[in-house]
Amino acid sequence: MGAGRLAAFATLFAEESRAAMVLALLDGRAWTAGELARHARVAPSTATEHLGKLVAGGVLAEERQGRHRYVRLAGPGIAHLVEELAGLAGPDPQEAPRSLTAASAGRAMARGRTCYDHLAGRLGVAVTDALTARGLLRQDTGFALTERGLEWFAALGVPLPAQGRRPLTRACLDWTERRPHLAGRAGAALCAHALDAGWCVRIGSARAVKVTPAGERALRQELGIEADALR
Repeated sequence: MGAGRLAAFATLFAEESRAAMVLALLDGRAWTAGELARHARVAPSTATEHLGKLVAGGVLAEERQGRHRYVRLAGPGIAHLVEELAGLAGPDPQEAPRSLTAASAGRAMARGRTCYDHLAGRLGVAVTDALTARGLLRQDTGFALTERGLEWFAALGVPLPAQGRRPLTRACLDWTERRPHLAGRAGAALCAHALDAGWCVRIGSARAVKVTPAGERALRQELGIEADALR
């Protein structure tokens, strides 16, 4: 990629409304242009223009069902890039929540959330740290599951997808904790299991997730994570 193409690609994220839309799509769902317009607080025509640029630039993929147009992040690589950029940017210390509801939502997102298809926030970092402390995950030479880690996933009944272009494990910089959490195929599989097994439940329509009492027991039993670390 030449300098010009890199600059053009970076420009796609250098507009606040587009950035808000891309961050919203980290929940892994497909959104309509109208939903994203309301989320970013812009006119539908403005949202359509922004989405056109993001699709053309390869950041988003477009799907059509009848008269409806949906967009989603183009893939896990884009999701990883967005989360990394958010982590490097960090929280805005001058930005105050607009309401009590917004403040509560922010706290919930910090406690636990999905980042595209893996766990993030304090929950994601706590799980990653516990995997590492128990010798299931190595972080010293990049993220990698150990033999014990592969056995742990198998014993838990969490199948790891066959090798593809996406790495098995990947470090993803958490934008609230400013530390890495587990991404990649293993992170996605563990997140799917946590939701399917009822360890976590989604809160409303946002990315925030809450650990259930059953999840607290499972995380303590499987990884030695105490409930206080998740609150």
